Amino acid sequence: MENETAQGLNINPKTIENANPLAGKIMQGTKDAMGFVPNMYGFMANNPALLDAYTHTYHTFRENAGFTPVEQEVIFLSVAYENECDYCVAAHSFVGDKMSGVPTEVTDAIREGQEVSDSKLNALSQFTRLMTRTRANVTNEDVLAFLNAGYNENHILGVITGIGVKTFSNYSNHLTNTPLDEMFSSRKWSK
Repeated sequence: MENETAQGLNINPKTIENANPLAGKIMQGTKDAMGFVPNMYGFMANNPALLDAYTHTYHTFRENAGFTPVEQEVIFLSVAYENECDYCVAAHSFVGDKMSGVPTEVTDAIREGQEVSDSKLNALSQFTRLMTRTRANVTNEDVLAFLNAGYNENHILGVITGIGVKTFSNYSNHLTNTPLDEMFSSRKWSK
C-alpha cells in the first residue's frame, strides 16, 4: 500500500511478513482476533515500541481503567475528536456501534462536538476533551464537576490513560495519513 505521508515522511506500512518479529506477532494476534490488521497497525509497526506500547496500553485501559465499554468509547471518541483524528473517530464510532453498545446518538453527538444527552456520559466526554485540549491543566472546578457527575479520582487517572492511548494512535495517524479501513468506512468522519 503506497501512501503519501505528512511532512514528506517516507513511512510505508509493514505487513505481518516483513515487520520486526515483535510487531509481526502483534499484527498476527490482531488478525487472529479481528480477522484483519487495521491499517494503523501497519504504519505503527515501523517502530515496534510504538505498536507494542499502543496495544499494551489499549488492552490494559480496556481491562483495568475502571470504565464500562460505553464509557471507554466515549473517552476514545472524545480524545480523537479533540485531536481531529479522522481515522480514530471513524474506527471508534464503528466499534461503539457494533461492539461496545454505545447508543448512536451518543457517538453522533461526540462526532459533532455536541453535548451528550446522558448527563454522566456528557460529563465524561467534556472532561476528557478538556483534559486533552489543556494537556491536563484543568481547574479545581473542572475536577469537582467531573466528580459530582459520579466519577472518582481513579477515573481521572483512567482518563489520562485513555488520552495516552489515543495520543499514540492520533499522532501516528496524522503523520502517516493512515487510510481508513473499509470496515470503518460507514462511519467516515472529518472535522
